[in-house]
Amino acid sequence: MFIQTEATPNPSTLKFLPGKVVLQEGTADFRDAEGARETSPLAGRLFDVPGVTGVFFGYDFVTVTKEDGPDWQHLKPALLGSIMEHFMSGQPVMASQAATDAREAAEADEEFYDKADEELVLTIKELLNTRVRPAVAQDGGDITFRGYENGTVFLHMKGACAGCPSSTATLKHGIQNLLRHFVPEVQQVEQIV
Repeated sequence: MFIQTEATPNPSTLKFLPGKVVLQEGTADFRDAEGARETSPLAGRLFDVPGVTGVFFGYDFVTVTKEDGPDWQHLKPALLGSIMEHFMSGQPVMASQAATDAREAAEADEEFYDKADEELVLTIKELLNTRVRPAVAQDGGDITFRGYENGTVFLHMKGACAGCPSSTATLKHGIQNLLRHFVPEVQQVEQIV
């Protein structure tokens, strides 16, 4: 098994491409070892590597975020070994489909907007899904809609995007300008956690 790696715009995050499907649908973002071990054998293994602070799964990639101390030169071999071991073991990436469904349902429940703005929100989500998320996935992350209120779109950044030094520029200059162009009601875009 050959696993490729790619740098991301976030120097604390590295993207791993195992050459296999990681998650058939959706994404998974883990920010602590305990939550990771409960729902994903692979994420649990990656958190066992000292210095790992975040794990994110996309369709065909895994991004790992590290703390400031260790450098990638020391972490990368252990992470590659953990990913390879996992895929060779035949274990599922997620402990169960129920865990994945529960996580996605919890994220969907967090959305907020006035029902009168539903058509506007559907347009915003469509633009995010077709124009923003594919580009962000190339960098090892994801951006999801969280809400709309009084002209402000609230987004949640995951994976390589979370904590990325260029995330503010991505939000303000990229996404905000795109949404304003297609949806004049949008005045600004804000990140929420």
